[in-house]
Amino acid sequence: METTNENRISKSKDRHQKAAFFVFAVLGYFIVTILIAILSFIVIKGASVISWDFITKMPEEGMTKGGIYPAIIGTLYLVAGSMLFAFPIGVLAAIYMNEYVSDGVAKKFIRLMTNNLSGIPSIVFGLFGMALFVNKLGFGDSILAGSLTLGLLALPVVIRTTEEALKAVNDTFRHASYGLGATKWQTIRRVVLPMAFPNIITGLILSIGRVSGETAPILFTVAAYFLPKLPTSIFDQAMALPYHLYVISTSGTNIEESRPIAYGTALILIIIVLVCNLLANALRKYFNNKVKMS
Repeated sequence: METTNENRISKSKDRHQKAAFFVFAVLGYFIVTILIAILSFIVIKGASVISWDFITKMPEEGMTKGGIYPAIIGTLYLVAGSMLFAFPIGVLAAIYMNEYVSDGVAKKFIRLMTNNLSGIPSIVFGLFGMALFVNKLGFGDSILAGSLTLGLLALPVVIRTTEEALKAVNDTFRHASYGLGATKWQTIRRVVLPMAFPNIITGLILSIGRVSGETAPILFTVAAYFLPKLPTSIFDQAMALPYHLYVISTSGTNIEESRPIAYGTALILIIIVLVCNLLANALRKYFNNKVKMS
């Protein structure tokens, strides 16, 4: 009798497990299907516009003709500038929180503020960047102001992912380093960071994906409506693909004529994000192999 009950319970658990796996599989394939549908739509609509001239020429006639070269360069400048600001500061902040601050009120407060910062709408970052960097510090509408604003936007992502990467490093390695006479900073620099760095790169990948497509922050700090020239310094305005895409999709009298350009711009933006992610993944793989070899 007991054996029969155990068999029934076991079969019931198996059915529940199979049902759960089925639901998870359906949801997973559903998400992949949506992603493929979006990418296919953009590729089909935008591929006909893509050409060498479209990528390398200056825009003409209020952005309804010509190329998007200044917007591509401006986007790359903004992504690089924001990462140069957010990545080192975010990593150092995460090191401080995970390695130096003991569990208590201070650490909980810092983490709460970081989580709240990640939930603030991007347009609020844009208004703050305009008030601080553009007006108060006198940077004006410039690549510097836009990069710093986007850097603030990416900062919470870098901090959280870096902190999780540092937590994943087993404390045994820290204790072994201390036992050999290394200081705390030497342990962090030579043991903890090299082991955590492949996962820290994940924060870089997520940050690039977020800042490259933001429109609101650059709208207030750097983006120009029509600027058929390349910036010559960090204090110049610049065109950017997200704002370029927004403008040609929503304004002007020839929206139908400019719509193919919008799809082509969206496709180029996706390709840039994809290339940046692939490079970051290659960097993560390199450091991961380096850690395994050591």
